[in-house]
Amino acid sequence: MFNRQSIPQGSATDLNTAARIRDAAIDVFGEHGFQVGVRAIAAAAGVSPGLVNHHFGSKDGLRATCDERVLEIIRTEKAKAIAEPGPGGMLTALAEIEVYAPVVGYMLRSFQAGGQLAEDLLEHMISDAVIYTQTAVDAGRAKPSRDPEARARYIVLCHVGAMNLYLQMRMHREKKIDYRKAIRELSDLTTFPALELYTQGLLTDSTLLDAIQEEK
Repeated sequence: MFNRQSIPQGSATDLNTAARIRDAAIDVFGEHGFQVGVRAIAAAAGVSPGLVNHHFGSKDGLRATCDERVLEIIRTEKAKAIAEPGPGGMLTALAEIEVYAPVVGYMLRSFQAGGQLAEDLLEHMISDAVIYTQTAVDAGRAKPSRDPEARARYIVLCHVGAMNLYLQMRMHREKKIDYRKAIRELSDLTTFPALELYTQGLLTDSTLLDAIQEEK
């Protein structure tokens, strides 16, 4: 589980309890999907179902808070990787990638469930990507884009789409998916070709890009 000060307001005890419930919910939702009841989340957090409702109002309220936490984790870790000089930040993140298993499981279940909350999660991920890719540009670690928002959207859609496709296939093969193992294997499969593509590019000139831009 992820340890941090909780989002809801209240006493220190309330904050710690709310954070424990939120983190347990991320784990449980990722493992079982959003059809799981409040009682299962309460049991995982070691609290009563009434306390879950006290802090979050409803399961939808809890899910919205989980979304905020997942976005915060992604945003923070991306910022750390960009801020560290050289390849160190990226290499550290790759070495520790298994710790993101609860977040990956949660995102997969969210996109499987669909609906407004899933759409909001995706749009927030894209908005955050616009910010941290611009941070990389400002730091001289990424090239400027002709359309920063479109580039960020494409990157997120590619990565989220690849993750969902790979994990969905694993779920069909395995009765119970091991997210830690799965995301390590996915990372091993995709990191080198993705970095090669982002670093060296694919096309030998900008003719097609220029032509598409002129038609806009």
